[in-house]
Amino acid sequence: MTISPYAYENRTSILPISWNDFHGLCKGLVQAVAGFSPEIILAVGRGGYYPGTLIAHMLRVELYPVRLTRRVNDVVVRKKPKWLVRPPHMVADKRVLVVDEISSTGETLLTVKRLAEKLGAADVRCAVMYAHSWGGDVPDYIGLISDALILNPWDREIFVDGEFKYHPEYAEAMAAQGIAATADLLIGAEAVKVAKG
Repeated sequence: MTISPYAYENRTSILPISWNDFHGLCKGLVQAVAGFSPEIILAVGRGGYYPGTLIAHMLRVELYPVRLTRRVNDVVVRKKPKWLVRPPHMVADKRVLVVDEISSTGETLLTVKRLAEKLGAADVRCAVMYAHSWGGDVPDYIGLISDALILNPWDREIFVDGEFKYHPEYAEAMAAQGIAATADLLIGAEAVKVAKG
């Protein structure tokens, strides 16, 4: 059974994020969370793995992936997120930073935070690269607040039938705003000829 994708009718425009924008947002979040001195980062997959990993490298702290999702193979199939990978017991007595890509309802962040607290974390805070105006209450740290359709560099294009194409979910959401998914919005990187394989 497929459930309709997320409601995009509240988006006001598009906001393409470059890899440089991504890096700058992560640097800003690192500066913001430095006073908290997290000892463990829980990166919420899939989208939160990108900022979570970079922030963990910049702060030189341990990173553990967690995964709860409404999707299977990139298609929304559940009304509520399902746990696939839970936080480890190592969060006990530690300052934990939960990192995700975006906060819309905050439900995912709260679910991870509550389980980390149940496992005995000393303090748990949440950081996201983006939040919508209606999703800013839960995160303690937010890179930017925007009601635009945010086009991430890591999931803007997909590989289908031997070609890189615009992600169909983004294309549909843009079409609902009357915006065409044109080639200039794709990532401007050519595929490198691999050394082996």
